[in-house]
Order: sequence, then C-alpha cells, then structure tokens
Amino acid sequence: MLELRQLSKSYNGRPVLDRLSWTFKAGEFVSIMGDSGVGKSTLLNLIAGLDTPDAGDASPIIVDGIAMSGLDDDAATKLRRARMGFIFQAFHVLPHLTLLQNVALPLLLNGLPTRRAAEMLEAVGLGGREHDFPHQISGGQMQRVAIARALVHRPALVLADEPTGNLDPDTADAILTLLQHEIKATGACAIMVTHSQQAAKKTDKILHLSQQGLKETTIVNPFEQSPT
Repeated sequence: MLELRQLSKSYNGRPVLDRLSWTFKAGEFVSIMGDSGVGKSTLLNLIAGLDTPDAGDASPIIVDGIAMSGLDDDAATKLRRARMGFIFQAFHVLPHLTLLQNVALPLLLNGLPTRRAAEMLEAVGLGGREHDFPHQISGGQMQRVAIARALVHRPALVLADEPTGNLDPDTADAILTLLQHEIKATGACAIMVTHSQQAAKKTDKILHLSQQGLKETTIVNPFEQSPT
C-alpha cells in the first residue's frame, strides 16, 4: 500500500530523515514512536505530500502504486482527497461549518452520498450534536470530529498524528477500537504517530523512529520481572 524508498529530508542543512525505507501493507495498523524532534510528524507530512523530500531516489514515496513525486499539484490533491484520511494535532476543523458539515466534507469533495457523516459522528460519541459548531464543543470533542472526518470516506491510507492526545483514557480506547474496526473492514493502511504506549499497544505493529531509521519494536513493561 505504501512504500518508502531511501526517503530523506533536511531543514537548513540539518538532516531529519536519512534514507528511510519501509513497506506498509494494506489492512495494517502501525504506530510510530520515537523521541521528540526525531521527525515523526515530518514523515507523515511527506507521505501526505504536504512537504517535499530531498533529492535522492526518483520515487521515494509510493502510495497505492503511484509515485508521489510524479504528480503535479492538482493530481496530488486529488489523490489525497480520494485515497487518504488525516488526523492531525491541530484538528483543522472548519469553524464556519457545523459538525455534520465538517465530517461530510470529504464525501462532498469526492461526489459521494453524505449519509455516512451522521453515522460517523454517532460512532465517535457525538450523535445529536450534528448542528453544533466547533466553538460549542471542547478540544477533545473537536479531535473526535477530526477522526470522524478522516474515516468517513473510507480512505485507503489513514495518517494520524497523536490522534488520542486530547482524549481521556476511556474515549481514547474507544476511538482506537473504532480505528481498528474501520481499518480491518475496509482493508486500509493506517500509520499513527504517538507518544502513548497504551495507544501503541492497540496497533498491529510498533515501529521506533530514530536517526538510524525505522525498526520494529515491542513495549516492555518495566514492572514485569524477568524470568530467573
């Protein structure tokens, strides 16, 4: 579904990502962890085509068989609109639209029926709030609106940057369960950047990002005693 080939990115001469390579499969829910500033959010922006990689491999990012570097701005926008869903820390909920209109936006842009928007609001615990505006809800509720909007058009690739960062533990668990269900039901690939070990444990695979690249890892409970 998604292939990274020797992906590199520098800012002001400082390398952030250096020849990063990995393959993400359809139907796979992957979390990426790592120290602050290591490039996790940069990686999501590059995959989404919101930032451009450094010169190197002619096709460093392949999405669903399509080389992102070979697309002009219009084609890249159409690919993002139809095939990707984004959950970013800043929410990007539009203040002049109701919650229902915010969630329905990807459906409208893709020429799809909008009835699923109300279903997704219900799924994230905001049923009955369809006609409210963003200023009437909390930050955690806005995060849930952003999650519903990202999933509503059943994207092939879901990119999530700290999707549970503004949610209480019970709501976070419910949202991650919803993400799991949607990914398995649609065969999508989902990549979640998180600092939360509890969130990472809900994914199929945990990757650690460092200056040495991506490496599959596991979360060790420090209170578990090693066998003697």
